[in-house]
Amino acid sequence: MPEVAITAEHLGKRFRLGRDQDPYGRLSEVLSGIIRAPFGRQVKRTSATDFWALRDVSFEIEAGSAVGIIGRNGAGKSTLLKILSRITSPTSGTATLHGRIASLLEVGTGFHPELSGTENIYLSGAVLGMRRAEIRRNFDEIVNFSGIDPQFLDTPVKRYSSGMQVRLGFAVAAHLESEILLVDEVLAVGDANFQAKCIGKMSEIGRSGRTVLFVSHSMPAVLRLCSRVILLDGGSVVSDGPSHAAIRRYLESDLGRTSERRWDAPDHAPGDTVARLRSVRVVAPRGGSAEEVDIRQPVEIEVEYWVLTPSEQQPTANLAFWNDAGVCLFISNDWRGRDVITGLSEPTLIRSTCTIPGNFLAEGRVLVTVAVSTFNPPTAHAIERDAIAFHVIDRSEGDGVRGDASGEWPGAIRPLLEWRTILPAD
Repeated sequence: MPEVAITAEHLGKRFRLGRDQDPYGRLSEVLSGIIRAPFGRQVKRTSATDFWALRDVSFEIEAGSAVGIIGRNGAGKSTLLKILSRITSPTSGTATLHGRIASLLEVGTGFHPELSGTENIYLSGAVLGMRRAEIRRNFDEIVNFSGIDPQFLDTPVKRYSSGMQVRLGFAVAAHLESEILLVDEVLAVGDANFQAKCIGKMSEIGRSGRTVLFVSHSMPAVLRLCSRVILLDGGSVVSDGPSHAAIRRYLESDLGRTSERRWDAPDHAPGDTVARLRSVRVVAPRGGSAEEVDIRQPVEIEVEYWVLTPSEQQPTANLAFWNDAGVCLFISNDWRGRDVITGLSEPTLIRSTCTIPGNFLAEGRVLVTVAVSTFNPPTAHAIERDAIAFHVIDRSEGDGVRGDASGEWPGAIRPLLEWRTILPAD
């Protein structure tokens, strides 16, 4: 019988919502409330309510396996990893892990902003449980993997970009000689090359007999890395099985079905100081957004983003299209749009629209990753993986690629190509 690395039994995590005081609140909170009371306005207190971020979650994960955790925002994925990492304790149930744990749950885990890159490698490694000799032995490999120029290692990390921080943080965690690696959705900050390197490293860790638990909104990444997927919704397990089956259930349900995403405030939108996303949507033929698209009709993807720091090299929109099997269908970028937005002198909202011709996509679900990038060097300033999804339906009646044919029609795309038929002269 395979050895079990992680066991969760009836895990639950409850939070208190509202203004009622916890009867066992911390002393600092009680004293702070007493000091503020004479100077504050009288506010009507609302009754507290219980919110269960996790409820009755149970599973076993075999040693040496790679398991994905998926679900929409607020499903309980990050809370589960924090319990397994022993950052927070469960309200009910138990979690048992057999082996040394390495976790990367957010950008710069274990980093101190005033310390240099070198000092933070040792600090983060120590927080993760690495011995000093182990860090020293792996130091050069960690730096090489992170892709950070050695000349920046003596610079305080507060001057690093978020991408540099996550690269360094993942490099440290990936080189911890642990039996279990827990990774939350932090890879969205890195560029495409580093993301591919991270997926490769986690695959290598899985093949070496260690256990990987991977939380992500990127279905292609989960498919490439994980053979099993646990789907969470509302803090409970709604599916646990082979990756393709669990992901298909997620995408074909309301949990993963959205043709429009919007962020009304730049502070809460994906991005950095250069650019942030505002919205991305599938535009229906008569306006609005569309969940289903006729294979014969053109499809428009509209992207709005804020350019926050105008410069000579203006950021432009990029789209990557994937199918349910994790195959990248194609990538498109609005490099011609740079001519339109050149010369901006103040923060500006930009709208770019990509048109995909009819009779080009194949039947089935299409996932769209959106990014806003500059290209010298290639840098993704804002990225949202699998931001939207739509379903291509083949309702052709002899006027599509199939003609009069029926049955399965293979292929990642389904373009209607021009043919020329003649009767050659002898």
